[in-house]
Amino acid sequence: MALKIRTFGDPVLREKSHRIEKIDSDVKELIREMSETLEESPGRIGLAAPQVGILKRLFIYDLGYGLRCLINPDIVCGEGEELSEEGCLSFPGVYVAVPRFEKVRIRCLTQRGQDIVIEAEGFGARILQHEYDHLEGILIVDRCDSEEKKRALKEYQELDIQRTFECG
Repeated sequence: MALKIRTFGDPVLREKSHRIEKIDSDVKELIREMSETLEESPGRIGLAAPQVGILKRLFIYDLGYGLRCLINPDIVCGEGEELSEEGCLSFPGVYVAVPRFEKVRIRCLTQRGQDIVIEAEGFGARILQHEYDHLEGILIVDRCDSEEKKRALKEYQELDIQRTFECG
């Protein structure tokens, strides 16, 4: 069953997620439901548990090589910096320029409980950092400069009003 994606303004998006102590059937079911939700979502690259209202340190992503799931990820190190535009399922229709590390190394668990280290660069590194931020209660507008944030919030408000009229 696809889950409801929480959007900007929902307080759960601002909370820090809790570590997963045991990868049990509930966690595996959450991964399955998040996978369905991501498949049905426009722009479907990544989804973090807080985006569906679950404060667990877990996210999934698909860069075109198959779906991956990271549990209890920690960014071990990052190198370089690049500024690039990002969108977010929790900020539908809004894109902002966000600075990110060019390369990252992340330690995490797989859904089988295996402890691994992932290294990524470029777009892949950007996606991992974006999803990781959701686990920390950080949104893309928190990473951009004040003018960009002001523009993005205004644009989101206008799009939200437009969506209200379309649905009403």
